[in-house]
Amino acid sequence: MGKRSRGFRSRSRHLLKKRAGTAGKIGLSRLLHNYAVNDKVRILIDSAIHKGMPHRRFHGLVGRVSGRRGKSYLVEVPISGAVKNIIVRPEHIQPLRGEGCREK
Repeated sequence: MGKRSRGFRSRSRHLLKKRAGTAGKIGLSRLLHNYAVNDKVRILIDSAIHKGMPHRRFHGLVGRVSGRRGKSYLVEVPISGAVKNIIVRPEHIQPLRGEGCREK
């Protein structure tokens, strides 16, 4: 038996698969959206863009923007009592809609 591969994207075949109609280039409004500090965002990985892609364990989680790192955003994600700081490019995050999304 061979040695099992354990790369960065291992076990993500179905998680990062795009549905029909969502493949192709993403819109400019998603790329150029400006997030303010304390905005709530959902981390949704776009598998077509590899730059600034977070680990698959953060896919679908909600976090809070805490700053900028160049073109990327620093997002705080609470995971099992701890707060993880993730550097994510805007292609992989979406604004969270609804009440209480922006706390001042």
